[in-house]
Formats: sequence, structure tokens, C-alpha cells
Amino acid sequence: MIVKRLTCSNFRNFKTLNFEPHDGVNVLYGDNAQGKTNLIEAIWLFTGARSFRGSKDTEFIRFGEKITSISLDFFARNLENTASATLTADAKQFMLNGIKMQGFSSFSGQFCAVVFSPDHLVLLKSGPQHRRKFIDCAITEIWPRHAAVLNEYKNLLKQRNALLKDIPAHSELLDTLPVWDSRLASAGAAIVFARLRYLSRLKDKASAVYQGIASKTDEKLELDYESPSNSYPTDVSDQKDALAKIRASLEMALKNGLSGDLEAGLTRIGPHRDDIKISIGGVDSRLYSSQGQQRSAVLALKLAEAAVLKETIGEPPVLLLDDVMSELDRNRQNYILNNIGGFQVFITCCDPSGLEALSGGASFEVKNGVVERRK
Repeated sequence: MIVKRLTCSNFRNFKTLNFEPHDGVNVLYGDNAQGKTNLIEAIWLFTGARSFRGSKDTEFIRFGEKITSISLDFFARNLENTASATLTADAKQFMLNGIKMQGFSSFSGQFCAVVFSPDHLVLLKSGPQHRRKFIDCAITEIWPRHAAVLNEYKNLLKQRNALLKDIPAHSELLDTLPVWDSRLASAGAAIVFARLRYLSRLKDKASAVYQGIASKTDEKLELDYESPSNSYPTDVSDQKDALAKIRASLEMALKNGLSGDLEAGLTRIGPHRDDIKISIGGVDSRLYSSQGQQRSAVLALKLAEAAVLKETIGEPPVLLLDDVMSELDRNRQNYILNNIGGFQVFITCCDPSGLEALSGGASFEVKNGVVERRK
């Protein structure tokens, strides 16, 4: 994957932008709030995922303007592609190679990138929903159908929860619950299987990267899938067998937990309650890791995600590294810089002097929404 050109009109703080990056490493530097993160956000949107900053589409429109347009020319799978989006407060238009698309999500699987942002530290600092989101987004880039399964499960869960609230007043509805349980377990099994299979590919790569970043043999990074049911198969090599076992486990858990679900008025078990346990040196990183360990662990997860994606699609994705070097010592910085070869990379920073280890590539100063090449 190679970004050849990014053009924007009235996007965030960019009045106009015509950005032609280097095929290798691109350093975007400048003071805070000048547009560095805005630029990589514009690139990221064409992966089909939501803004990694949690922004709404209307927030992309430059203050005081009524319309924004973004266009990305990129090279993927030996083909040149052009994707574009035009947004107003009331209407949206998305195009890929001249074909109308339904939304940013329609680009999923066409352009692939991996992004690191300081906001991703919530993976270790905050609740399990952030870790579920991380793994589900990573899976969706490989298998776009996963997003549809997640949406199906979300709708079924909403309907089952509504039924649980109605049953105390309408006991006859209890007879309909097995039908919903069966459908929920089926969709849930597909989600859990995808997560387990992806995690089996991710964890060794993440552990190896973390070891390289930390340079400490006693600080092994470990990833484990956690579920209240605690009865998913450990071997998912046989898809049909694993799906059947996961579905049976979920159906049994839903049946056994029915009284508690009725009392709570919600479904207390399933992939919407699962978690990814991240341990460093055998200790739960959510409770005891230092700031440096947490940043290193999240970076390891992101670089491992890029490695899995490269292995799957047969070419390296684009790396978007926002403020990646802050709070890392020189050894950790050098490890990262020495292990991004072969990728097109966009690195944002305030001071480019810490990137002397890079050779080749290009540097761009970003100031007041204007991008100028300096190297």
C-alpha cells in the first residue's frame, strides 16, 4: 500500500492541501495544533474505519465552511486507485474509482493502514470495550464481513435485552427466548471465533516486538482472551469444529444465566462482555505497568497488527504513527525506527531532531494548516 497523493479542501484546519508523500518514511513536524494529526486522520478515514479520534463526520468540515472534500490516490495490489469523499451537514458522497460508495465503511478492505495515537493508551488504561474495539477493528481490515456480523449481534442483543425487560410483566414471552438465544449464540460464535483466531496470530508477533522495544528478557508481553463463560476452545484451527463448540458454550451460558439476566434486565454474557488480558512479566498491565511499559505494549500491539495485515494481504499496509516517540528513551525509539523498513510510514512529531536514525524519506513542516516539504 502506497499513498501517492492526498488532496483536501476545507478539511479540519486545511483550507486547501495537495500533499505528495515519499514512498518510504514521511516525517510531519511542527508545533501542536497545526494540522499534523489532521493529515493522518484524513488518510486513515479511507481504511473504512471511524476517525481514530472519535470525531463525527460533520466535525471534519473546516470552521465557517459548509462543505469539505477529501481525495486519496493510492497504489494497492498492483493497481492505481482513487477514493474520494464530499461531506456537508446534510449530504455525503463517496466514490472509489468512479463508482459510488455508501460511506467510509464501504472503503474497508480497499486501502489498509495501521494507526498509533496517544489515545490508544486507553487499551491498557481503560475498560474492556477499548480492547474489544481494537481487535474487532483489526479483524475488519482483514475480513470486512466482520463489521456486518458485529452489527447483527448488536441488534440481536438489543432485542433480547428488550425481551428480558418485558418478560416479568408478560410471562408468555418466555417461550420465545430460545429462538433469540439460538440466533444470538450463532452470531456471537462467529465473533468469538474471529477474535480467537486473530489473537492466535497476533500474540507471538506482539511479544517479539515488545521484547525488542523493552530489551528486557523478564518483561514478556502476553495476550489472553477472557470471557465470563471461560469455556471457549483453545484450538481454533478447525473452523467448523471451533464454531460449533463456541456456539454450544454460548447457548449453555445463556440458558444457565437466564435467572440472573431476567433480574438484571440485560444479557450478562457473550462477546460484548469479553476482554483481552494484557500481561507484562506475568503481571496484569492494566494495574501495575509504568507509563513507558504501557506505551511500549501498545506500540507492540500496533506493529504486530501491521505484521499480521502484511502477512494476510500480501503487501505492507501504511503505518500512521502519531506522536509515537514521546516518552520513549533513545533505545526504544531506535528499535522502532529500525523496524519500519518496507512500510510507507507517516510519523508526526514536534521536533524532528530525534529522528536522525532515519535515512532517506522526506520531512514536511506543518504550520497553520500549510504543509511544506523541507527535505
